[in-house]
Amino acid sequence: MSPGTGFRIVEKRLVAETPLIRLEEIDLETPDGSIQLRTAVRFGGAVAVVPVVDDEVVLIRQYRTPLDAPLLELPAGKLDVPGEDRAVAAARELEEEVGYRAGHLEQVARFFTSPGFADEEMTVFIATDLTPTATNPMGAEEVAAEIVRIAIADIPKILSEIEDSKTVIGLMALLLRQHGVIAPAAGS
Repeated sequence: MSPGTGFRIVEKRLVAETPLIRLEEIDLETPDGSIQLRTAVRFGGAVAVVPVVDDEVVLIRQYRTPLDAPLLELPAGKLDVPGEDRAVAAARELEEEVGYRAGHLEQVARFFTSPGFADEEMTVFIATDLTPTATNPMGAEEVAAEIVRIAIADIPKILSEIEDSKTVIGLMALLLRQHGVIAPAAGS
């Protein structure tokens, strides 16, 4: 039983598995003793990076199959190796997707993207002291993607047009960080 909640997972069944996700059915005992069926997408961890170059952020516009449309996003990706350090993964994604090596990474947010049905945990970093490097796109979507630079001063004007949650959170964290609302991480 989950401490203090009255809920208990009775059984889990694997429904489907792909290289990216696992789909489980879960029998959940509720506080009143009834058993409810739930479905969970098991994705694990992911990272996103807010790359800051001079007075701009570097974003990527890439096609997203579930939406059948391109989205303007932060460079981001799944933790590909079990136990992979989040900062290492963030640095890798930054280089792969937009062609920058970070001199400094600062974690500014950590959240669950859709906890009602998925366990994906996203960690967002701000990357500064960037050095250009070659991109190494993974997959057709990244190969066809467009790198977009946005002035930090223009973020408040475009924020309502951003449709990707990690990007909204990352850009807001950058603005809050710059205005002293979010304190620098320890050791920064």
